[in-house]
Amino acid sequence: MSASKLDPIDRMILAELQADGRMTNVELAKRVGISAPPCLRRVRTLEEHGLIRGYHADVDARALGFEVQVFAMVGLLSQAEVDLSAFEEQCRDWPLVRECHMLNGEVDFILKCVAPDLSTFQSFLTEQLTSAENVASVKTSLVIRGAKDEPGVPFDVLEARMEDTP
Repeated sequence: MSASKLDPIDRMILAELQADGRMTNVELAKRVGISAPPCLRRVRTLEEHGLIRGYHADVDARALGFEVQVFAMVGLLSQAEVDLSAFEEQCRDWPLVRECHMLNGEVDFILKCVAPDLSTFQSFLTEQLTSAENVASVKTSLVIRGAKDEPGVPFDVLEARMEDTP
C-alpha cells in the first residue's frame, strides 16, 4: 500500500499515532472523526501493510546514562551485495549501534551509536567495529548536542503533495 492509495482518514490516523502512539482507539477515532470499530480496522490494515511498523516509547538516552552519541562513517573493502548484507547483519548484533544506513558516495555506511561513556564507545570502536571483517576505514564524529530529533515523516508535506496530485 502506497501513500497515494491512502485516503485522508488513513493519513490522519497515521499522523495522530505518530504524534501519540499511546492513545486509545476511542480517542484516535474521535480525533479523526470516525467511530471506534472502523478506526480499529483501519489501524490493523495499516499495520498489516507495514505502514505502522511498531509502537515505541521515546526514551531520554542521557537521562538513562547514555552520555555519548557518535556518528561513525564506515568504509568497506568490498561492496559486493553479500558483504554489504553481512555488515548490516553484524550491525544488528551490536547493541551500541542504534541506526545503520547504507549511503552512496565516499562512505558506505553511517552508524548512529550511543554509549554510557567515551571509554565504552572506544572499546566498541577498537575491539569490534574497526576489527570487523571487511571494514577498511572508520571515521567518527562525537555529537556535542542535538537541535532536532523528529521521528517519522512530515504529514503536512504529504498532505500538500496529495492536494497537488490529480
